[in-house]
Amino acid sequence: MLQCIFLLSEAGEVMLEKQLTSHKVDRSICGWFWDYVVSQGGDSTKFLCRVADVLSDYLGGLNEDLIKDNFVIVYELLDEMMDNGFPLTTEPNILKEMIAPPNIVSKVLSVVTGKSSNVSSVLPDATTSCVPWRKIDPKSSSNEVYVDLVEELDAIVGRGGILSKCEVYGEILVNSHLPGLPDLTLSFANPAILNDVRFHPCVRFRPWESEQILSFVPPDGEFKLASYRVKKLKNVPIYVKPQLTSSAGNCQVNVLVGIRNDPGKVIENLTVQFQLPSCVGSADLKANHGTVNVLAEKICSWSIGRIPKDKSPSLSGNLVLEQGMERLHGFPTFLVGFKIVGVAFSGLQVDKLEIKNVASRPYKGFRALTKAGEYEVRS
Repeated sequence: MLQCIFLLSEAGEVMLEKQLTSHKVDRSICGWFWDYVVSQGGDSTKFLCRVADVLSDYLGGLNEDLIKDNFVIVYELLDEMMDNGFPLTTEPNILKEMIAPPNIVSKVLSVVTGKSSNVSSVLPDATTSCVPWRKIDPKSSSNEVYVDLVEELDAIVGRGGILSKCEVYGEILVNSHLPGLPDLTLSFANPAILNDVRFHPCVRFRPWESEQILSFVPPDGEFKLASYRVKKLKNVPIYVKPQLTSSAGNCQVNVLVGIRNDPGKVIENLTVQFQLPSCVGSADLKANHGTVNVLAEKICSWSIGRIPKDKSPSLSGNLVLEQGMERLHGFPTFLVGFKIVGVAFSGLQVDKLEIKNVASRPYKGFRALTKAGEYEVRS
């Protein structure tokens, strides 16, 4: 049983406090929470992850400004998600029937009418269903279901091109518009590569534990079926080779970008960013492909887009150091961004999706997307 929830800012200050039982918990508990509770894991941290997912879905993100702008809705959500310290309703699709998501119109009406509550006076049908994440009888004319594998590649490439970290964080997203009470089974060709798997409450745990298949009755609409990690990958799709030579108050910069491990699909929206050292007075940088801009706070952004077939993109130029500085004493870290449509870089492959308890044969669609997460190249 949970007794309280605190939402903290990045500075560690309590932005929002929700006491869930009659016993009031002092804020000083936040000091040792991460050292003790997170290390132990358990249902409390699982529920907090669920709260974070719901708030992010409702507010379009999760940061200090969004929380402060939507205090009322956050309190209303916590009221519905917990009952005297025990989890109650945690499915976003059902919560949205109970509490209207924030928008410009609702904010204007609350100011004009003086009504601040967003809670519906009608209880959703799903609260009386045997599967509380799904409506009793959803009516859908499309009769279709889509499964998306969305992955983020986290990598650290050290000096000399040595790969010190490479792993994927992935999510299995489902958009279901099936009538009645369908029963779905999703299987993979290589489920053994998955680590740290987290499931939506609709997933039956025993079939996964015994056969590593996902068996579930889906909510109606969009939802995250599961998340996972694939660790210790051996390759990255692209290489970034920075070379910086500093002497006599200047620093020569050369950066070469190319494809290292061809994913079989086009690499799009390729960008390279790095922070110019504080001792740099001016920069003259040019690229043979794409555009180079020095943004606020001395951040250099190189937008490449797609890698051309006839040449490797390169950036070169000179950094002039401030007076009195002979050479750079620290070199920047390069942050890489990209997107690959149609590829799950982890190698995870969907084997089949079986659908039962439906009157007619539904349409099934599968897509994959890989994008850069925390992709760093150190110089």
